[in-house]
Amino acid sequence: MTIREEIEKMQAETLSPYATLSQNSLGRDREEAQCDIRPLFQRDRDRILHCKSFRRLKNKTQVFLAPMGDHYRTRMSHTLEVSQIARTIVKALRLNEDLTEAIALGHDLGHTPFGHAGERVLNELVDGGFRHNEQSVRIVERLEKDGEGLNLTKEVRDGILNHEMSLHPATPEGQVVRLSDKIAYVNADIDDSIRAEILHPEDIPKEIRRTLGNSANDRLNTLVHDIIIHSQDSPEIMMSDEVYQALMDLRKFMFQSVYTNPVAKSEEVKAKRMIAALFEFYMENYDKDQDLIPKKYITAYKVGDEKLDRVIADYISGMTDQYAVTKFNECFMPKAWEVDGY
Repeated sequence: MTIREEIEKMQAETLSPYATLSQNSLGRDREEAQCDIRPLFQRDRDRILHCKSFRRLKNKTQVFLAPMGDHYRTRMSHTLEVSQIARTIVKALRLNEDLTEAIALGHDLGHTPFGHAGERVLNELVDGGFRHNEQSVRIVERLEKDGEGLNLTKEVRDGILNHEMSLHPATPEGQVVRLSDKIAYVNADIDDSIRAEILHPEDIPKEIRRTLGNSANDRLNTLVHDIIIHSQDSPEIMMSDEVYQALMDLRKFMFQSVYTNPVAKSEEVKAKRMIAALFEFYMENYDKDQDLIPKKYITAYKVGDEKLDRVIADYISGMTDQYAVTKFNECFMPKAWEVDGY
């Protein structure tokens, strides 16, 4: 018996009957030989952790664009916080931690530079729209490893695709990530907003504080415990009506007070114009300079696999904030002349 088989046997004996076992996975689109050490979902987690798209998250905006400080969240730190919260919950519920972590680490791979501002611009410009959850799946299926993709299991891809509140993941592990995402970003964004002096703790409505608590630790403790208590011995991940409503009210409060706050979003207009300008420039000039866009994107378009607007969206959405600024300067800012002597 291999180490992997021993791990799978232990999981089958100790995890909840509702846990998603790797040995029962629906598998990958392309068949592969099994690893002798790692179960399927653990391999998926490792593939996401080591891919280029994951590394770029550290330089992508979460909420505050180009903040002056080292302690504001980036898309990477948000992703890690989602993973930590989700792992705490699934460990208590005896669900599959490897599957949960893989979904959590991969759920935001498709985010654009400058956060949701960049996503909204591409959604307006690309035929068929642009949604970061769908782009995350596109990355792991088609774009990573120079077009090979990561060949992840169907369960991981389902969790990544369906992490939005309006969607419903097929596995309980995916459902945990879906809620953990909201818990993580609401609490982190409150912390960053207080740091930026946009919010004060007492600005949060009293009814919400009465239900969830007055501090980040209190809120996290309340939300995590509520999910665990109401999801035990159930195939569905649930919250109590009172706590769920308080979370939704807190989310609504953040949209009104922070996510549309002119101070927090003062630079977004510039970022959106930058993304739109890059998109139009690439659409008009993609074939005039072979170094303008990486060859792999243009090849996908020219062989007929993809539409031009989609491959340009692939390229732009993969950029970090600073790389997008650099490319904008290259495309639109005059270059200084080199003068030899006098």
